[in-house]
Parts: sequence; C-alpha cells; structure tokens
Amino acid sequence: MLVVMAAGMGSRYGGLKQIDPITDNGEVILDFSVYDAHRAGFGDVLLIIKRELEADFEEAVGARLRKQVPIRYAYQELRDIPPEFPIPEGRVKPWGTAHAVLSAKNVVDGNFAAINADDFYGFGAFKQLYGFLSDIDNPTDSTHYSMAGYELGKTLTENGTVARGICSVNESGYLENVEELTKIKPVNGKIVNQNDDSTIKELDKNATASMNAWGFTQRVFKELESGFNDFLRENETDPKKEYYLSYAVGRMLADKKATVKVLPCDEKWYGFTYKEDLETVKDAVRTMISNSIYPENLWDNK
Repeated sequence: MLVVMAAGMGSRYGGLKQIDPITDNGEVILDFSVYDAHRAGFGDVLLIIKRELEADFEEAVGARLRKQVPIRYAYQELRDIPPEFPIPEGRVKPWGTAHAVLSAKNVVDGNFAAINADDFYGFGAFKQLYGFLSDIDNPTDSTHYSMAGYELGKTLTENGTVARGICSVNESGYLENVEELTKIKPVNGKIVNQNDDSTIKELDKNATASMNAWGFTQRVFKELESGFNDFLRENETDPKKEYYLSYAVGRMLADKKATVKVLPCDEKWYGFTYKEDLETVKDAVRTMISNSIYPENLWDNK
C-alpha cells in the first residue's frame, strides 16, 4: 500500500498546494507519485487528509485517481491523541508527520510506503521501496525499515529555505541518525543552514537527505504509538512542537528498536515550498514529458 501524507496546508506556500495542477491536463504532483508507485508494483492508495478537506481532495484528485487505483481516506485530527493528554493551549495544528502515519494504523494491514503529497520523488524511489517491502525476508512484524535517500544538493529551491533531515549513513548503507535542519538554502555556490543561535553551518551537497519517503512494516505502528506517548509527555505544554517521522525513527534507532536501510536515489527532487516553486515544477515536468519519461496524459495510457 502507498500511504500519502496530505493533511498539511503549506503555510509558507500559501494554500492547498497538494491539489495545484502542474500540467495542462490538470494533473497534480500526487498523480505522478501514484502513477510511478503503481508501475513499480504498489496497489491501494491511502490519502491521509484533514476530514474537512475530503470534498476538495475528492473533486481535485480522488475522483480521477480512483478510476485507476483503489483510493481510501484516513483523517489526521488534532484531537486524535490518548485521552490522558490535554491539548496544549493555543494548539491549532495536528502533530506532524509521524502522527499522520499513526492515523492510518486501523486501515493499513501490511507493509507500506509513506510519502508526502507535495513532493515529486521519481520512479526510482518507488521501485526501490517496493522491492524492499515485497521481499519475503521482510515480514509485517519485522523492525527492518527503509528510506529513500537523496543528494542534498538535488533537493533545494532557489526561492527560500527548506527543512531537510540530514542523514548519517554507515558503510553498510544503514541509517544511524537523522538531524532535522529547518533553514537550509544555497548561498554563493554553497549550501548552508542557519542554526537556532543564528550561526551558519555549511553542508555537503552530497549529504544524504530524507524527503519523507519511507518503507515500513506494520510493526512500525506499535513503535510510533509508544514514541508518541513519550513525545506528548515531554512536550505537553508546547503548542507548536511536531512529532516528525525523522524524530520518531531516530528515537527507534537510538533505542535499537529498528534498523533502516537507506535506498540511494540519484534523481532530482521537485516540490512546493513556496508559490514561486510552481513554475519550476511545471517546467521540469514539461521537460520530462518531452523526453518521454512520462506520457502526455498519464491516465489515458493506463
């Protein structure tokens, strides 16, 4: 199953970017992700959204996609937390990407890939994730997971800063930890991050970056649930702190409750962080279509 995290509104982008068309046919980034995932071998698609946006998603994406693949919805909601924890005063958003995946726990019944709705990953990532998840040596109770890893220099925008999980990978290709950096940008041919104390840290353009493309077994829900309880205890009064997948997986690694195989992806990432990114993505897709990487109309060819 392909699980798509689509509940974010895109505050820096300024709207519901997941359903902004990127082709003249009205296709959105999610169309390309589902198309690539389907030809890689994935079947059902689960969209994790805000309940109040279901009609918008169904009109813009769901009605079209369900003609090609089975589509279901799960809902990420602010109040979907254990009853013993209060919602912090001033909290208006759900709890982040790991909380989003937890929203799917009653729907997913096997191994699955989890991705963002607004990132263009490329076919190679889905092919590798499917190969990993369909391996007979990786049953649903396994704590052996995977992550598509991109070269940092291929994941940036010229229109501002981005947040990326910068990964430490050992010689065997396994993830050791993830450092979440939130103000990364290219400057004069270099890649830098502005740290919380306003100092500048230079980053290696070839560093492995997580773009939230993960391969999980069903066992991950147990670990995410336990980790979420710990997260809420540690941040019970913070109205903005988010339970990121990179944070949750990092805790599992530190506690030796998981291993994560990094699947290297040579493709360039495209996505929306700012409104100005839209034309860049459109131009990139037009080029890929002209180079026959994708057909002129995705679903007319299925």
